[in-house]
Amino acid sequence: MAIPELMRIFVDIEKLDWDSAWNITKKTFAYTNHTVLPEALERWPVELMEKLLPRHLQIIYKINQTHLDHIASLFPDDMDRIRRMSLIEEVEGKKVNMAHLCIVGSHKVNGVAEIHSDIIKRDVFRDFSELEPDKFQNKTNGITPRRWLLLCNPGLADLIAEAIGEEYVKDLTALQKLNDLVDDDAFIRDVAKVKQDNKVKFAQYLEKEYNVDVNPASMFDVHVKRIHEYKRQLLNCLHVITMYNRIKKSPTKPFVPRTVIIGGKVKQTTFSKHNHMH
Repeated sequence: MAIPELMRIFVDIEKLDWDSAWNITKKTFAYTNHTVLPEALERWPVELMEKLLPRHLQIIYKINQTHLDHIASLFPDDMDRIRRMSLIEEVEGKKVNMAHLCIVGSHKVNGVAEIHSDIIKRDVFRDFSELEPDKFQNKTNGITPRRWLLLCNPGLADLIAEAIGEEYVKDLTALQKLNDLVDDDAFIRDVAKVKQDNKVKFAQYLEKEYNVDVNPASMFDVHVKRIHEYKRQLLNCLHVITMYNRIKKSPTKPFVPRTVIIGGKVKQTTFSKHNHMH
C-alpha cells in the first residue's frame, strides 16, 4: 500500500504529473518477497478497498491500466498473459494481487535465498521476470554472528571461542572446525551445560515477568513465528492436545516432560472472507 500512498501524496498533494510521480515512486521502492506459498501472497478484495481506501483503489486501477497497455503493446494477441499479469484478479470476486502491485511499482524484486529467487523467476513471477529480467535479484537472508551468537548466547559464543578461537566472529566458515569435535564427549557435555544454563535463565525470566513456573529440566518445544495460517500454530496446538490426551490415556508410560512455548506477532492486516485479523 506504500506504492499507491506515495503516488497519492505526489499527485494529489504535491501536484506532480502522473509520469513524474510514477518515475520517483518506482525508484523509491524495492520489493523483497519472503515466501512463494500462495496462501501467504495477499489478495485484497476490491469491495473492501472501495469502502476503506477508494482513492488508493483508483490509483491502483490507473497503475494497472498503464501496466496492461504496456503488456498489450508487447504481446498484442496474448490475452492469457495480460490476464495473468494484471494487478486485478477476477476469480471468485475482484481482488487486488498485492505481489503484482509490488513488482510493478518497484525497481528491484528480491528473493531471500538462491533457490527461492530461482523459483520466483522460473515459476511464481515468471511473466514479470521474462518482461524485466534485470529487475529480479537475490538477497540471501543471513544472520550476523555478532548479534545472534555473541549477544544472544554469550555462553555458547565463549565455549566456541575456547574450542576453535575467535576468528569465526568475522568468518562464519571457521565454524566448520567444530566438525572435529562432534564426537568429543567433553565438548558435547559443555554444550549441553550451556543449553541447560540458558533454559534455567529463561525459566527464571518466565517466572519473574509472567508468574509462570516451568520445569527447566523438561524439553523446551518452541514455535516462534508470525501468527498466520500457513505457519501452522493451530496444527501445533492440536498436537499439544493430542499429546495431553495420550498422557491421560496411559499415565504410566515413560513420557518426556515437555514445555511448549508459542510466540509471535499477529500479522497487521490479513483479509479473508471469514476472518478479519488485526
